[in-house]
Amino acid sequence: MKQDRDKINEEVKKESAFIETLKGSMRRVVVGQEVLIERLLVGILANGHLLVESVPGLAKTLSITTLSKSISAKFQRIQFTPDLLPADILGTLIYNTKTGTFEVKKGPIFANIVLADEVNRSPGKVQAALLEAMQERQVTIGDTTYKLEEPFLVMATQNPIDQEGTYPLPEAQVDRFMLKVNITYPSESEEVEVLTRMGHIGEKIQVDPVVTPQDILRVRKIVDSVYLDDKIKQYIVNVIFATRFPEKYGLKELKPLIQMGASPRASIALVVASKAYSFINGRGFVTPQDIKDIGTDVLRHRVMRSYEAEAEEITTEEIVKRIFDKVDIP
Repeated sequence: MKQDRDKINEEVKKESAFIETLKGSMRRVVVGQEVLIERLLVGILANGHLLVESVPGLAKTLSITTLSKSISAKFQRIQFTPDLLPADILGTLIYNTKTGTFEVKKGPIFANIVLADEVNRSPGKVQAALLEAMQERQVTIGDTTYKLEEPFLVMATQNPIDQEGTYPLPEAQVDRFMLKVNITYPSESEEVEVLTRMGHIGEKIQVDPVVTPQDILRVRKIVDSVYLDDKIKQYIVNVIFATRFPEKYGLKELKPLIQMGASPRASIALVVASKAYSFINGRGFVTPQDIKDIGTDVLRHRVMRSYEAEAEEITTEEIVKRIFDKVDIP
């Protein structure tokens, strides 16, 4: 068993060497935002999607476009607006008057990396169309079903301010995102660096591909082989169950603050995301600290606060932090 773990660890160290090259390519353009860069890599390696929340102007679009260029992937941006229709995302049938037949016009969802900008500005039927494509990895146009390209990553964004006229994502749909990432302002030194790099008219930093989509698909198999000890599995289950039955884990004070705990999908997401996070850090095994580091992003949108928690202004992050602080580490 130990030999197998050592073998996996050596393979991961060897295969994860390109991660620093990829990060370096993104850092040439994106200043700071290390959390977003790492979570984007976790998402694409773990075959998941991201929901990102931040105020405008914090390099969300720049980060994902730079990632797409760095891995030579097809990129599409969809600007969600109140008048957007599902066909505008998925595609539709167009009647050709010359041939007298219907032809398929594929929508922007047919790409490797998709930016769903301000996803909460479109009505529910449009959100549902996007999330179904994300989950099923296929789109039906007319009578024909088309598989989406791999790798396939959707990064949806939400603006925490200016909520008038928006259509908030239902909790059941938000659960489809592997990670929800909150982005904050850069530090003073980072903002000075932003001005140095970007404070020029018409100049753009060239981004060259450093890996290919085929490399990502190949590496996913290695990510899947990252060792996960039975004790770590039990730790994950304990954390998830503590969101459902906090009183059983010495967290009786959290019970009135939680309306609904995390689903089994959260357990699965925590496993695959922690494997990808370990791979990014050059390790062939998952540690409890990996679970803690990635756990908040996996759980912040899956634990539903009660009205009491909202009234007391207790955030989901605070609830999740208390759970991680209390649940015994193996």
